[in-house]
Amino acid sequence: MKIGAVTIGQSPRVDVTPDILPIFGEKAELIQAGALDGLTREEITQMAPAKDDYVLVSRLNDGTFAKFGESFILKRMQECVKRLEEQGVSLIMVLCGGTFPDVFEAGVPIVYPAKILNGLAKALSKNSNIVVITPDEDQVQQAYDQWGPIMKKVTPIAANPYGKMEEVEKAAEKAKETDADLIVMDCIGYSRQAKQLVRSITDKPVLLCRTALARTVCELLDL
Repeated sequence: MKIGAVTIGQSPRVDVTPDILPIFGEKAELIQAGALDGLTREEITQMAPAKDDYVLVSRLNDGTFAKFGESFILKRMQECVKRLEEQGVSLIMVLCGGTFPDVFEAGVPIVYPAKILNGLAKALSKNSNIVVITPDEDQVQQAYDQWGPIMKKVTPIAANPYGKMEEVEKAAEKAKETDADLIVMDCIGYSRQAKQLVRSITDKPVLLCRTALARTVCELLDL
């Protein structure tokens, strides 16, 4: 069975696949496409978020990361969806925890991690009180906007998933001091290793974007 994956950055996401392919098992073939595929660093720099643009952060093929505005990549994401459909995928998952407008046209289901995490967090946080670990300080307000309507208390903490693990460690130390009863690592870039570090420091349950997405896809496709 073919599963499509659209990253907002550049494909293939070799940082993500080691954590999700074992979940899919041998029955699935993952086919990837990236909204920034084929672009140079200079071209991506021209996509810096405008004042009111939704801020996104993603990994590039050289292992670095870039910050850019959602408005620049929606059309390119649609092109990725079309290419994946032409290759016969049964489902397309979005490799990004961000919130996207419902504008993509597809003949197969598109699965968004943000919707999965929203539902899980609402169901699992007994006190409706969560910490949201997000990649960049510029995304803190976006975290309030996304989670505020469904949770009584939200504490966003920034930590770059593409930087040094010390950033995640510092975020975990801050999260430990809160009264939140659940932590959401709200970016596809956070690894299982990062999750395990946060769990060990905080002793709180942790939802990880990439594995929650992969396990939901498995349920949908009965893998």
